[in-house]
Amino acid sequence: MTTTGEEHRAAGGPWWWERRRSAVLDGGLALGSALECAVEGVGFAEGAGLPVGIGVLLGVVAGSVLVVRRRWPVAVVLVAIAITPAEMGFLLATVGLYTLAASQVPRRIIGVTTGMSLAATLIVTLMRTHQGVGDIAGSRIDVWFLPLMSVLASVAMTAPPVLLGLYVGARRRLMESLRDRADSLETELQLLAERAEERADWARGEERTRIAREMHDVVAHRVSLMVVHAAAVQAVALKDPQKAVKNAALVGDMGRQALTELREMLGVLRAGEALGSSVRGAVPLAAVGVAAAAAATRAGAAEDGPSLAELEELLGQSRAAGMKVELSVQGEARGYAPEVEQTAYRVVQEALTNVHKHAAGAGAMVRVAHREGEVAMQVENGAPPVRGGGAMLPSGGNGLVGMRERVVALGGVFVSGETEAGGFRVSAVLPAQPGPSGAGRA
Repeated sequence: MTTTGEEHRAAGGPWWWERRRSAVLDGGLALGSALECAVEGVGFAEGAGLPVGIGVLLGVVAGSVLVVRRRWPVAVVLVAIAITPAEMGFLLATVGLYTLAASQVPRRIIGVTTGMSLAATLIVTLMRTHQGVGDIAGSRIDVWFLPLMSVLASVAMTAPPVLLGLYVGARRRLMESLRDRADSLETELQLLAERAEERADWARGEERTRIAREMHDVVAHRVSLMVVHAAAVQAVALKDPQKAVKNAALVGDMGRQALTELREMLGVLRAGEALGSSVRGAVPLAAVGVAAAAAATRAGAAEDGPSLAELEELLGQSRAAGMKVELSVQGEARGYAPEVEQTAYRVVQEALTNVHKHAAGAGAMVRVAHREGEVAMQVENGAPPVRGGGAMLPSGGNGLVGMRERVVALGGVFVSGETEAGGFRVSAVLPAQPGPSGAGRA
């Protein structure tokens, strides 16, 4: 990339110069101009009847002004105009006009000073041409010849440095604007990269949350029932061996189902590690989330995922574990969107799992109401007969959070809390067709 103006200034130079080579260049030009004016000062002193030393000193001082051309370009041009009658300072005038035209000085000032320089040069040229022609004896020259030659000579000495300076100044300003634009674009790209990284971090966090929720829905219910059945096996092993064998078979079936679902998720993780070896083994969270969701939808042993039609089977698993659970359905069942059916099923499933965990031995009532444009479900359990009894299942505290996230994501309403009788109630209302997040309604 090209260096910016700030970087040029950072390089530094003496006094007002931005770079050291600029100072060296101006010093060299000033030295050359001083020598030129000193030589021309000798002729000026002889013609004016002054001591030669004064003419040389005047020329050195006037020519040395060129060293400040970058700081005070107008002053340099004015000095060049002032010494024009003395026929000194050709280099001073040429470089001064170029520097003035290329500077940031307003255009009206450039025009005025250029006009003054042109007028001074024209007058001196006209006088010198007239004197030169007068020295040639017997010459016959037309009236228009002297003014024409004077104008052409004055324009030839004034216009080229001014036009070149205007071109260089415009090009310099264009380059500076391009550098500034490049700096602003670089800053914008950096901000966009930071925002993209923030969005990626947020997306990864959201994907992790979704994976955790799906794995919880897939595994927690089956493992909870396994623990309940294992506790039942332990309780009836000596009294009723036949029932103990039946419960043990149920534990084995549920364990195999849970292992199958976990194996599918872990298989995606391993595949992701193999495919992501070029990026240092990064795990594709999106792929894992999709696999977790797919496994969760197969938890009800149906290709299209669990639905409200499978609630009887779900309740049958809880009844087999010893829970007294009833189902009440109001209204006529109708077809809902697949995500609505799955979310309604998961709410009932997680609520029953919580009953197994925290209210062992308590009965539960499951109510489903099919209304116009929505479906409502409620799971309510009574107080457990013995506080702290049952299988003492651990709880991570994520079940209610996951249910609320699922319901709210579809634009529904979720409410949970203890009842006056000492039990617990979970209620949810879902729209028939999923809508935007209803976080403001919950």
